This record gives sequence, C-alpha cells and structure tokens, in this order.
Amino acid sequence: MPLTRYRFRSAWLLGAPAPRVFAELVDLANYPVWWPDVRSVSRVDERTAELVCRASLPFALRLRMTRVEQDERAGRLGVALTGDLEGSLTGHVQPCADGTWLEIAQHVVVRKRLLRVLSPVAHPVFRVNHAAMMRRGLHGLRARLD
Repeated sequence: MPLTRYRFRSAWLLGAPAPRVFAELVDLANYPVWWPDVRSVSRVDERTAELVCRASLPFALRLRMTRVEQDERAGRLGVALTGDLEGSLTGHVQPCADGTWLEIAQHVVVRKRLLRVLSPVAHPVFRVNHAAMMRRGLHGLRARLD
C-alpha cells in the first residue's frame, strides 16, 4: 500500500444506549463540544459539512464530509471525505450488554501537499497522531454521554 494511503479501524465501547450514541454521531455541529481535535464544523447543506481538525501535530486538516448512508435501524453511517484527505469513513453502532459497541473504519488517501511530501518518512508518526486523536474522541464522547 502506498505511504499516502491509510486504513484505520477503531472499536469503542460506550456506556449509553445505541440510539443516543447514533444521535451524537450524526450531530456533526456538536463535535467540537466533545472532541477537542475537531476545531470547527460548518454546515454546507443537508448532507455536507466542512470540518477543520487538528490533533497533536502542528497542522490542520480541512475536510468535507458528505453523508452517503444514515440508517439508524441498521446502525450504519457512511460519509465520503474530500479535501486534505479523500476517501470514506463508515461507522457501525450496535447495542451490547454494556451499552453500545461502535466500530469505525476509515480508508483515505492524503491530498494535502505537505503531508504527501512527508508521508514516506512520517507515515508512522501520522498513524500515532491519528490514534491520539481517536483516543481523545472516545474520551470526549464517553464524557458527553455520561
């Protein structure tokens, strides 16, 4: 796989009912309230929002997320990503004995020029940065749901 392509998987156990988790996930406007790495969200239209994200490294990512799937009954979410990253993000929300199990998959290609240039040497650092961002998202969502 080229070093400008990334595949990420996260699995989060959340102590809240699945409908509540699903509602938080589709409410992009409130992401900056509970996810410190999501710096801003601007709604473009009914299905699309633009986000600015910045994790531990000294650069921001500008992303456009367009909803392609939102099926609460099946617990499925999907968005197409464009901007500094291009690809897809899917989520699967499932009730479980302890609350809700959330699986997140991201398949992206880096489009931001600086990151494309740095990817051959910084690939592992970018993966660690992503993991830290996701960990903060998990902690923030857990706190919001409590």
